[in-house]
Amino acid sequence: MAAAGLAVKGATPLGPGAVDLIVDSAELAALRADALAVVEGLPVDVCAQPLEGRRKRLFLADMDSTIINVECLDELADFAGLKAEIAAITERAMRGELAFEGALRERVGMLKGLADSALQRCYDERVRLNPGAATLVKTIAAKGVRCVLVSGGFTFFTGRVADLAGFHANRANTFIIENGALTGEVGMPILGREAKLAALNEEAAALGLTPLDGLTVGDGANDLDMIKACGLGVAYRAKPVVAAQAHARVDHADLTALLYFQGYREDEFVGG
Repeated sequence: MAAAGLAVKGATPLGPGAVDLIVDSAELAALRADALAVVEGLPVDVCAQPLEGRRKRLFLADMDSTIINVECLDELADFAGLKAEIAAITERAMRGELAFEGALRERVGMLKGLADSALQRCYDERVRLNPGAATLVKTIAAKGVRCVLVSGGFTFFTGRVADLAGFHANRANTFIIENGALTGEVGMPILGREAKLAALNEEAAALGLTPLDGLTVGDGANDLDMIKACGLGVAYRAKPVVAAQAHARVDHADLTALLYFQGYREDEFVGG
């Protein structure tokens, strides 16, 4: 931070490669810009935020490519021989180039007739938690933080992933299945960008909190509203439109970075 002209008042190691720096700064936006400038080109993630209140009391997370390693719909499409076509639509939607709801309907429509047995096979063969995901969720849950998985994907997957990682609840879309096959339709209403923000507001209100008491993480354009509205919104391996507007981003570390951002020490982590 000295390179940015900021006086470091204290430095506390939190874990391997993680250090908590206390600096004087009256302007948060300028501090964030200076911190990013210092680490530019280095495999280092930084988070600049007020010290007070940084341990959040509510956590909302996107699922696909955030808590887990894949986009479930893209992988499911592979069982229908349509992965390339559907993945291209997913990529454009996550970059904010397509309206999420329309892109979701189009992709699911392309899967009409796919046997519902492909859902379990897709989960078993393709879905894995990203490194640090279970440790992140279980650690903050043990501190009394409510953890909610909020996905533009589907409840078939979110229910299983939420149980695996330790989330308290999950919200997502639903496939319509008839006679053992997908109909190509999505249950209404569709959970997209606005619904994720609504989930943040509803979950905060239910706890007697405000969105500023919340931590959110995601990678795609449909996560952006909840990321911007909470106290600490993190872009994880995110699309440029999200990385540019999040409060912090994680491009190098695993998801335990979100614990370090809140001042947790490694010896406080609950094993995943």
